[in-house]
Amino acid sequence: MDKLLSGRRILVVEDEILVLMMIEDMLGDLGCESVTSAATIEKAIALIEAQVFDAAMLDMNLDGDDSNAVADALAERGVPFIYSTGNSGRDMREGFSSRAVLRKPFSFDELSSKLERLLSR
Repeated sequence: MDKLLSGRRILVVEDEILVLMMIEDMLGDLGCESVTSAATIEKAIALIEAQVFDAAMLDMNLDGDDSNAVADALAERGVPFIYSTGNSGRDMREGFSSRAVLRKPFSFDELSSKLERLLSR
């Protein structure tokens, strides 16, 4: 049976190194071919402009700044993405409220389920 992310290229935008390492391990277990990461808005946008991604995971808050510019760049290129956040409230801006959100800490099964729905659209 093929793994969920076999051959997929995923961008992970996350500023917490331990969380990033956990996500990378989970994505690897799901068969992800390539995981590229960015910890800042600027780096994420540069990567989005330079590479092609099948999907992305986007932390809502990067070192105190909202990640709206990254969400816009992903949406402009048609890259499906899910948000991840440690915040309890659902502070979604207009036009993005239908995006899937993973609440940190999340489990392997929660990540797998969200990505399966995201990639089946």
